Amino acid sequence: MWRRIPATGARHATSFGRKAAYATAGATTLALTGYYYNLQQRRSLDDDNFEYPPHSSMIYLEPQQASRDPTRPHAFWAPPSRDEMIRMLQEGPGAIKDIIAAKEKASSSATPGGSDSIAVAQADDSKDEESDVFDLLIIGGGATGAGCAVDAATRGLKVAMVERDDFSSGTSSRSTKLVHGGVRYLEKAVHELDIEQYKLVKEALNERANFLKIAPYLSYQLPIMLPIYKWWQVPYYWAGSKAYDLLAGHQGMESSYFLSRGKALEAFPMLKNDRLVGAMVYYDGQHNDSRMNVALGLTAVQYGAVITNHVEVTELHKDANNRLCGARLKDNLSGKEFNIKAKGIINATGPFTDGIRQLDDPSIQSIVSPSAGVHIILPNYYSPGNMGLLDPATSDGRVIFFLPWQGNTIAGTTDSATEVTQNPMATEEEINWILGEVKNYLHPDVKVRRGDVLAAWSGIRPLVRDPSAKSTEGLVRNHMINVSASGLLTIAGGKWTTYRAMASETIDKAIKEFKLEPSRGCSTDRVKLIGSHGYSKTMFIRLIQQFGLETEIAQHLANSYGDRAWAVASLAHSTGRRWPVFGRRISGQYPYIEAEIRYAVRREYACTAVDVLARRLRLAFLNVHAALDALPRVVEIMAEELHWDQARQIKETEDAKKFLTTMGLPVSPIAYPTNVPDAAVGHATTEGGEHKSFWGRLGGKSSTGSSVPDSFYSRAQFNPEELAEFHKVFGALDKDGDGHIDGQDLGEVLKNLDMQVDAQVLQSIIDEVDMDNSGAIEFNEFLEVMGGLKEHASRSAFSKIVVHVENQRDIDYGIKAKTTDRSGGGA
Repeated sequence: MWRRIPATGARHATSFGRKAAYATAGATTLALTGYYYNLQQRRSLDDDNFEYPPHSSMIYLEPQQASRDPTRPHAFWAPPSRDEMIRMLQEGPGAIKDIIAAKEKASSSATPGGSDSIAVAQADDSKDEESDVFDLLIIGGGATGAGCAVDAATRGLKVAMVERDDFSSGTSSRSTKLVHGGVRYLEKAVHELDIEQYKLVKEALNERANFLKIAPYLSYQLPIMLPIYKWWQVPYYWAGSKAYDLLAGHQGMESSYFLSRGKALEAFPMLKNDRLVGAMVYYDGQHNDSRMNVALGLTAVQYGAVITNHVEVTELHKDANNRLCGARLKDNLSGKEFNIKAKGIINATGPFTDGIRQLDDPSIQSIVSPSAGVHIILPNYYSPGNMGLLDPATSDGRVIFFLPWQGNTIAGTTDSATEVTQNPMATEEEINWILGEVKNYLHPDVKVRRGDVLAAWSGIRPLVRDPSAKSTEGLVRNHMINVSASGLLTIAGGKWTTYRAMASETIDKAIKEFKLEPSRGCSTDRVKLIGSHGYSKTMFIRLIQQFGLETEIAQHLANSYGDRAWAVASLAHSTGRRWPVFGRRISGQYPYIEAEIRYAVRREYACTAVDVLARRLRLAFLNVHAALDALPRVVEIMAEELHWDQARQIKETEDAKKFLTTMGLPVSPIAYPTNVPDAAVGHATTEGGEHKSFWGRLGGKSSTGSSVPDSFYSRAQFNPEELAEFHKVFGALDKDGDGHIDGQDLGEVLKNLDMQVDAQVLQSIIDEVDMDNSGAIEFNEFLEVMGGLKEHASRSAFSKIVVHVENQRDIDYGIKAKTTDRSGGGA
């Protein structure tokens, strides 16, 4: 955001004064102008007078019961199954009426008013009864594709959406989880007097308000702290934060505020207090991106869209006039192929945009400049649960967010040019860079360690290429709509926050380009997503009272499913205990329960174990080890639901393990060739039939240097045996029992532990521990030294084995470029 300006000497101070005055004046002027415009133009937040799309367009939605208390559990609406969706794709919109009639016949006795609702739907569809042509085929089931499906369906169009992998399997699940305008872009707009950057921030802030309104259970306000370490930065940050508030206008968001040094440390105790002056706190939004994507898809289904995952486009069809008229689809689960007809085709495949465009015209030039953004997940003790942090000026000028999310802490992101791949992977260099930047802002008591990284992933941002830009930092994260000569409508670029505006503009263009006849206009800024209507912040209490759930689980269900949490809880099995009564966890560390797996399969189109672990439960993004531990049970439950045989269960398990390696799962046999010795994949080894010593296991005197120690990825630095050994040798030297040993005795301790340590390495670790230069070492300080030695040895061994394995075999870590000519992802 507001980058630090050097101020050394009177000349620099004067220069800063001018720049700060100009920037502050410019920001305030722009903000007041935007605020006035917003007050004049913004729509009323009151939905009372809004005319929602009639239920006749919601061909799968249950009859409206307007008098029902919205906080009451609603009827358990179930979308058409995936098999039914595939049939609709094959037979066209004309098949929808038959399927709905069959479902109505089966449920008419149990659904009051159901026959009337279906009669209306049939009457609306009768003119298209013989038609097998969709109005729109949307390729890509990410944020943009799903947003387009909701927009088009709510306008009364006949919509089909297909996704090669799973909904939000690409970039849309790998975001920073923020719903924000972009404080960095506002700074650039002021400094560079860039009107395009200003428009981008203005649009994003308006969409932030819509986002929080239509999906209140999946998105929420989050205070973000800007720590200040120089007094002259206070007015600069204050002016920038207030300009951000004013530009947003009246959206029901909290206003930014200044915190004194003491209050800042009270709000963020982990913050480095050395030279801290104070902090500015501003507000942005945060959300659960994959769950949001699934909610968009299900909302589109409610309004009549036909959506399927794991279906890819292999060919684009053209008519005699060389205009697109359909496509060849392949169901990647069954292998079946079939054709689909559509009046218009929308390419919303995010980073894979150019692959679809080349199916249309192989000679076409690329319009996407892919940028890699890496994020890591750290334990929750790295940040408070209700306050984020922004480093506006990292060592190389990039911005780092440090945010609480789903009970853990997310840190990122990097921003570097990359190649498009199906499963990008974070590199050790990128992970260590983020850890280094995080360390700069945290108190010395918080030891930032590689072993604390619970998960790490890389996402590919589909940035629109600017021919004059030389680096990705200079690229504007705005979107571009392009229509080819044959009629392929491509929407590329943008970001999660602006998905709705992008979709609206795209469908407007499609209606005009393909001469479509919608029955109503765009209403997606008012239509709440599935699960939002009966949601309240206190509904989790009723879940506890009615189902006997743990408080943490009830809160999780309410905040992940909204008013459909009752449907999930109703699938929960008894725990067999007095309390909690229902809700069997699949991981003791997280509030995910077995019932969510069954619900994901039955109601959310989860087809693979990865679909569940990564994009329905989010466990793979939070902790890859916990995801690996839960994998067998996930596969077992899905096998019951989907009738998998043994071979399919084995395949799902191996595929999920392979996926988890792209999410930061440590070096293991599933990532490396089977002919690499056990020592190369972290297994304990012996020499001469004896187990290695502590130091030998770390790659010391007894080590071959070819093993990757488990301690490199371990969250606990020492195991019980090691701690007992340390206590024994320390106590032997602490002859007077005062809890100290003499500094010169440290060498004797290391000798007793069979350690030979380079004197320079040892001294550097001791200096970092900072033992007050007293010459006496307490046990906790001794453990700090031992931990430093262990981490140093672990990193050395890790570096050696990576080189060793890469020399043995050219492993695709997901970083190298691959041929990409299929659909997938989403912006």
